Amino acid sequence: MGVGDQPTLDLDGWSPDLPRVASIHVAKGRRLPMRAVDEVYAEAGRGLVGDRYHGAKHRHVSVQSLTSLADAAERYGAEVPAHLTRRNVTLTEGEIPTTPGTRLRVGEALLEVVRVAAPCKLLDDTIGVGAQHALRHRGGSVFRVLESGTVRVGDQVEPV
Repeated sequence: MGVGDQPTLDLDGWSPDLPRVASIHVAKGRRLPMRAVDEVYAEAGRGLVGDRYHGAKHRHVSVQSLTSLADAAERYGAEVPAHLTRRNVTLTEGEIPTTPGTRLRVGEALLEVVRVAAPCKLLDDTIGVGAQHALRHRGGSVFRVLESGTVRVGDQVEPV
């Protein structure tokens, strides 16, 4: 897959009550382009294998939702592409929990909120001036991985 390409969302077994993983993006290093993947292995205590934050103490996975991106796009006045926000996992819908300690089962992995993912200045460079402001309070959360497992596009996301 190329930069920004989106995997096809498989809705087999879809539940209207639960969000699903819409896309997954990783980058091998800081400031390197995010690349879309169909699945990624979330390693407990380490993060997403193949991502720049793998091995970080707490910043293992960043999660956002298409709902928040749509709201940010409305405020920004243009599309806010998921891969340009530098977040790893984008959910089909809903609000991302921001309270530290809140847990989500994402595919096979168990994640726990560490903090809100504040948008950085880099967003104004990659998306356009004003993107950072549009994503404020809409940038999702940073999670740590408590239980290892594979996360795939199409996986359901459940609060624990």
